Amino acid sequence: MEFEVTGPIWYWRGPAPWYFVTVPPEESAGLRMISNSVTYGWGVIPVTCRMGGSRWTTSLFPKDGLYLVPIKAAIRRAEGVDEGDEVRIYLSVG
Repeated sequence: MEFEVTGPIWYWRGPAPWYFVTVPPEESAGLRMISNSVTYGWGVIPVTCRMGGSRWTTSLFPKDGLYLVPIKAAIRRAEGVDEGDEVRIYLSVG
């Protein structure tokens, strides 16, 4: 499954602070449909991401019926983006 996500980068200030982009409802629904066959536990889904010239692997986290794409610091620096910036990320599941 491959798709693109567009949205703002937001900062979670929890016990382990991190930056994310939220997968929209329609794409999240599709991910939920395949999650049992691709998750390796806790409902997380392994993906390969591409934003601009950067490519990385990570896992999507389920939250409140949607999924979150974690954005590593090295990727944010390489692409010159930060909290509040609207970005486009291409995702490949598996």
